[in-house]
Amino acid sequence: MIRVESATRRYGSLTAVDQVSFEVEKNEIVGFVGPNGAGKSTMLKMLSTFIHPSEGTVTVAGHDAVAEPLAVRHNIGYLSGDTPLYQEMRVDKFLRFIAEARGLTGDALEQGLKKVIDLCSLDTVLKQRVKECSTGFRQRIGLATALVHNPPVLLLDEPTHGFDPMQVLAFRDTLRSLRENRAILFSTHIIGDVEAISDRVLIIHQGRLLGDGRVQDLAERAGIPGAGLEEVFAHLVRTTAPTHV
Repeated sequence: MIRVESATRRYGSLTAVDQVSFEVEKNEIVGFVGPNGAGKSTMLKMLSTFIHPSEGTVTVAGHDAVAEPLAVRHNIGYLSGDTPLYQEMRVDKFLRFIAEARGLTGDALEQGLKKVIDLCSLDTVLKQRVKECSTGFRQRIGLATALVHNPPVLLLDEPTHGFDPMQVLAFRDTLRSLRENRAILFSTHIIGDVEAISDRVLIIHQGRLLGDGRVQDLAERAGIPGAGLEEVFAHLVRTTAPTHV
């Protein structure tokens, strides 16, 4: 449902993403890891049509992200670590506003709201203004807005930002429950999240994709069989020299 072929994104002389190719299929959760500035957010912004690739193609749910941006946006739910929320709005009214903006009406609107409120455990804050909620709850609100229209593709950029340990565990369970009939790509710095819930891992460094596969397969290819993701990640980042500056 996600297909990226030789995607490159340049900002002047800086190459933020360099010839990256990968796929994410339906019913699959793929973790996207890399150091700060590795290109994760840039890649997600290309997938969400926020920016265009300088070269290569990005396809989501069968739609080209450059030629058919509105169709791509209809098929994705996107959450960033700093998702903008209307701070003065009450949580229930904000969620309804987003659902209506997504085109939901009637029973579909009410059912969509009920589902995401339950899924994201927001019932206790519905009457509060967004700005009165904790960082963790605001991130849950952001996740609810990404899910309310029941998209087949989820793009999550640092989705556990601001979560306490119990919220992280709950998020993992939530993501597992969302796998069916969806393609999910999420970026994070938290190696434990990736190992706990990912079917496959993408490792990126300085814009180049260093690894794509199951942790055990990446470890084998790296020559450190039996290693965990943290060791594989460190090994690849330290030993793979990029071909660009």
